[in-house]
Amino acid sequence: MRQQLCDALLARSVNPKMIFLTGDLGFMALEPLQQSMKARFINAGVAEQNMVSVAAALAREDFEVWVYSIAPFCYARPFEQIRNDVTFHKLPVKLIGNGGGYGYGVMGPTHHAIEDYGVLLTLPMMQVFIPAFDEDVAAILEVAGDDPNPAYLRLGRGEVPQDYKVPVYAPWRQLTAGEGMTVIVTGPLVGTYLNAFRSLLKEQRPNLWVVAELPLTRHALPAQLLEQLAEQRGLCVVEEHVQRGGLGSELALLLLEMKLSVGSFHHLYARAHHYASYGSQQFLRAQSGLDVDTLVSVVTDKLKKDN
Repeated sequence: MRQQLCDALLARSVNPKMIFLTGDLGFMALEPLQQSMKARFINAGVAEQNMVSVAAALAREDFEVWVYSIAPFCYARPFEQIRNDVTFHKLPVKLIGNGGGYGYGVMGPTHHAIEDYGVLLTLPMMQVFIPAFDEDVAAILEVAGDDPNPAYLRLGRGEVPQDYKVPVYAPWRQLTAGEGMTVIVTGPLVGTYLNAFRSLLKEQRPNLWVVAELPLTRHALPAQLLEQLAEQRGLCVVEEHVQRGGLGSELALLLLEMKLSVGSFHHLYARAHHYASYGSQQFLRAQSGLDVDTLVSVVTDKLKKDN
């Protein structure tokens, strides 16, 4: 998604008040933005804490500020500065973390960003945006950029099937329809399930939704989604994030508050930072049970038990 990010930031950089800071990252991707913005493109070096404090000061002076790094360095190392300098002062600094989830899998647990949005959403006024497809990036960047609150953009790698036409961006989108359970996914992970779900019989095929903006209170749950959940055919939430503080726990609490029974509830999530061996993002997803086969078995086993 870095190419789409660069293109979208380039379009937005006509605003002379826009400033972009990077923590010595973005090489072989953001050079066009650097060449266009010139002095407004600042390499803050490997000093993420200082970079966020500088960003907060610039935002305080009414600049539109974007901060970029790989995801674990974007939120974990400078968390105190995000908390104290940005959110406590209600400053609209926009944090861009590349490689959310297990995106940097082979580099080990220090590079996994699997608790990122759960941690950041504990902070006041923080908004989170998670594009599911490359095509979402431009729209999300505009929404986040125009939002008066601090925000975190979690970027990954688009994984949509080649023959799939990506629907126009919306906070909530239904991607498949059927008579099976409801499945809600966040982020690019959803693209890995599309072919498998589309090949299922209508009786088994789930109603697959993707959500791209958190907290869930940003938008009301879609009426069609609520209708499907009320049929109590089961719900499965899937996210490349730890169990605590993630989409699954937030949605479960919201449904309890709404007194909406959904039948069976399943949650597939990133289960660990450490594994006995390391590999690609796909390998680590499989270790956590986020692979296609595991989710399809959840969906089809639910149907078998009901019959």
